[in-house]
Amino acid sequence: MRYAIYFAPPANDRLSQTAARWLGRDAFTGETYELPAHSGLDADTRQTLTADPRRYGFHGTLKAPFPLADGRSEAELVAAFEDFAANLDPFEIPELTLHQLGPFFALVSASHCQPLQNLAAQAVRSFEPFRAPLSDADLARRNPDKLPERQRRYLKEFGYPYVFEEFQFHLTLTGQVPAETTTTMRAVLESTFADHIGKPLHVASVALFVEPQRGAPFLVHSLLPLGSATQRKIA
Repeated sequence: MRYAIYFAPPANDRLSQTAARWLGRDAFTGETYELPAHSGLDADTRQTLTADPRRYGFHGTLKAPFPLADGRSEAELVAAFEDFAANLDPFEIPELTLHQLGPFFALVSASHCQPLQNLAAQAVRSFEPFRAPLSDADLARRNPDKLPERQRRYLKEFGYPYVFEEFQFHLTLTGQVPAETTTTMRAVLESTFADHIGKPLHVASVALFVEPQRGAPFLVHSLLPLGSATQRKIA
């Protein structure tokens, strides 16, 4: 079993619902949806090119998936997650944009957003005590010899190379898209997510996801609002 700390909008948020129907699965309920052809993208191609993000569920990574360290329990992790969410303030990403990161597409912040960077850094540090060391197989899958020195160091220290200065927030929408399909895919995504591209995104919740067994679809274990500790103090 692995756990992950992600940003995710609430289940009833329009972005969550749009993304679930685009990917073909709702990580809150486990419900799956048929993926018909869409504006020049045939059904089989759409199914194939969304397979990876469909398994992980719609999210933005804060702390990448990890098995629990020896001596740690799920109950301890959940308690730490509750404290983490309660002591952070919500904020807004001023604008989302569609971006191609290498071979895959994602929604990203259109400009540098320091509160977002801070949130990710806090998540990495806060939950590091719960992370079991990477297995040799997991380490090899990251191809450390091909990573820049700093990413290699972060992979060794934190189990994930894209943290702190290397972090780029992204809400993944596809797997690897072949070069001949990128123009069509971009047009389809621009249409599907038109109500969200160019608009702000309110970051008011964080989610604990769980992978029940290796290779299984990730599910939302719990989603909590940010800042409940502050709200209690004000009340």
